[in-house]
Amino acid sequence: MTRLAHIVRHPIKSHGREDLSAVMLTTGECLPFDRHWAVPHDAAKLTGGWVPCVNFARGAKAQSLMAITAQLDEALRQITLSHPDAGTITFQPDNAADHARFLAWVGPLNPPGRAQPAGITAVGRGMTDSDFPSVSILSLASLRDLSARMQQDLSIHRWRGNLWLEGAEAWAEEAWIGRHLRIGKAVFQVKERITRCKATTADPDTGKVTADTLGGLQSNFGHTDFGLYAVVVEGGPIAVGDSWAVA
Repeated sequence: MTRLAHIVRHPIKSHGREDLSAVMLTTGECLPFDRHWAVPHDAAKLTGGWVPCVNFARGAKAQSLMAITAQLDEALRQITLSHPDAGTITFQPDNAADHARFLAWVGPLNPPGRAQPAGITAVGRGMTDSDFPSVSILSLASLRDLSARMQQDLSIHRWRGNLWLEGAEAWAEEAWIGRHLRIGKAVFQVKERITRCKATTADPDTGKVTADTLGGLQSNFGHTDFGLYAVVVEGGPIAVGDSWAVA
């Protein structure tokens, strides 16, 4: 049986994940509030629009960030972040008066000797790693296969994906490029595979490096890709448990 197993968003890029039961998608846009905010570092070159991920504090360089969880109050535009070492903080990312408090909280999670977090920004679209507003789609069967090959259980949260599908054959999604995927009432066009970074090596419960995910992908498949970027071509509601199909 094909079904949508998980919906996950990341309100602040690389700074926390949040599980959802349902969401309304809009044509040409990311999940609502997914990567809506991002944390530029003190060497960032911002242009006022989308810029590459190298301009932001992120899990590839600060693996401790991977252990942050998030809860967003959309009405108040207020977010609560929690981390096993840093504790919990609640603030409004749009409120500049809250930025210093957030930076004091998150600073110790970033390794010394690297560019340090310097603020919070938003540009009106999800600050995805793709230069187009994308939704990331991944397969639980492929994750189980990779876990078996690496002989360790790999959490879905290592991959910071949005939508996790159950019911596909392992790695079948690699043949979906250019095709349409219907989930619930929404339709996506699959654009490209996702090339992975060192953020995936960290355990999302602890922020400690515990798995050579890149080596596991490379040695088994000859690349470091896992998951797909897609764009919403027909908006609509989706919910955990919805069926899906590839056209």
